[in-house]
Amino acid sequence: MKKGLFVVLCAGLLLAACAHKEDKETLLVAHKGEMQSLDPVYSYDGVTQGMMLNVYDTLLKFKGSSMTQLEPSLSTQVPSAENGLISKDGLTYTFPIRKGVRFHHGEELTPEDVRYSLLRFLLSDVAGGPSSLLLEPILGVSSTRDEKGKIAVSYKDAAQAVRVDGDNIVITLKRPFAPFLSILARWGYVVSKDWAVQAGAWDGTEETWQQFNNFSKESSPLFNAMNGTGPFKLVRWNIAGRRLQLAANETYWAGAPKLKNIHLMTVEEPSTVRLMLEAGDVDVAEISPKFISQLKDKPGVKLYDNLPRLRTDPVIFFTLNVNMQANPDVGSGKWDGNGIPADFFADKNLRKAFEYAFDYDAFLKESMEGRGTRAIGPAPEGLMDYDDSFKRYHFDLEKSREYFKKAWGGKVWDTGFKLTMTYNTSGDMRQIASEILKRNVESLNPKFKIDLRGVTWASFLEKTANRQMPLWTRGWVADYADAHNFYFPFLHSNGRYALAQGYKNPQVDKLIESAVVQTDPAKRREMYKKAHNLMYEDAMQIYTVHPTGLWAMREGVEGFVDNPVYMGIYFYPMYK
Repeated sequence: MKKGLFVVLCAGLLLAACAHKEDKETLLVAHKGEMQSLDPVYSYDGVTQGMMLNVYDTLLKFKGSSMTQLEPSLSTQVPSAENGLISKDGLTYTFPIRKGVRFHHGEELTPEDVRYSLLRFLLSDVAGGPSSLLLEPILGVSSTRDEKGKIAVSYKDAAQAVRVDGDNIVITLKRPFAPFLSILARWGYVVSKDWAVQAGAWDGTEETWQQFNNFSKESSPLFNAMNGTGPFKLVRWNIAGRRLQLAANETYWAGAPKLKNIHLMTVEEPSTVRLMLEAGDVDVAEISPKFISQLKDKPGVKLYDNLPRLRTDPVIFFTLNVNMQANPDVGSGKWDGNGIPADFFADKNLRKAFEYAFDYDAFLKESMEGRGTRAIGPAPEGLMDYDDSFKRYHFDLEKSREYFKKAWGGKVWDTGFKLTMTYNTSGDMRQIASEILKRNVESLNPKFKIDLRGVTWASFLEKTANRQMPLWTRGWVADYADAHNFYFPFLHSNGRYALAQGYKNPQVDKLIESAVVQTDPAKRREMYKKAHNLMYEDAMQIYTVHPTGLWAMREGVEGFVDNPVYMGIYFYPMYK
């Protein structure tokens, strides 16, 4: 590059940075991970959901930072037994729909839009998607399909459960479900029915719904389009550039936002995020805890540290029957010391060997700098009262060696293995956890070889769903504040992670299904404890920590309210 051109480019970048610093109406946000789809019935990742709550309103919303207090949104009242909007048997909920609300494209909100949105959420049920969150309470199932992939629910049941009654939406549950309103407040996004149908989405009829069940990501007309009633509206999504822009909804029913533009960008490299924040190139950043000491007294930067989180992360998972087709993660794919067979992790002794090989305390104290608590099971403290009756693994290389020698009748120890352990590229703590496990396992036997590989978020999700990764690390942030939201996805055979692992224990399934309808907290705890201890015996998942949260912002960014239930930031109250 010629010197003159270089100077011009640098000057342009400086002018752009200076112009941004003076711009009081635009917020630049750097985050980890990539958005998957803008269709609210498809995406189940934290990055997309953290954005989506700013575009789509729900019937109810959480009050400030509370995880339990709800307030009206598109519904003018929060249903309760006291106001008569919840029936005496706890099954029927009535929501009076707010009038005078308009979608971003101009359509006026009607109760039918709400009904259509909820039915579409229930009946689309994409593999690995969020539909089970409402399927469970409303239809009493976790999927619209059976084990063979055939439709197993009735449209008439769904249509009868969610119906319009004048200016109200009435929802009748299959069974009492304590966290129902919290789930609806977080996941009941409302889209314009007319807009969605005209775009080519499901037309809302019984005759066609099965054609839109379990659709592919790119086939949805809502893949890269949004039309909600929320405080911000979509301007553009640059998929290749991994950036998304929102603009203020100036006619928002609760009043126009103070911020007029939000720019969200994926930045994978943690050190790059830190430098951008220091330079003022971004206003808000999701930073790695390892940079706290460098940013703590940095002029112009303020930290929101040790924020409460409903999170279990990292967790290390084993896949019981790996998809071997064109799979580089299994080496040779044989018992020859240079690979692994598809059922490598089907042996419980082998899984236990890995459980004992992880240094739990060192990871929390050194890598996490004590920012969190040791994970005993899937649910964080506060949602589950753990004591010594909840079994847990600890770091013990001698026990690990013992189980490695038992695994597959001694074949693992004698022959050795080679596999690839996978983490997502923006997950620095997941990478460190993988490095700890690799180092400890390989120290036991020179024939044990674990390669580590980071992949992009989109690829990581696809490989998880296709069971292509034999050993992988991921985490979970609560969809709502209840232990069921951890035990179901982690342990139930239809849950997100158990499904990806190919794990099924009928006793565990039954305990989880019974616990969610139980209203006595002590009885619920006993059921979850039994499920927990069965999982301990099965050794299916390595729980590491429950981390706290951390956001970093430039001085001058105000109005930030953190809510542990959100997977991102609600920008509406913020300003500069």
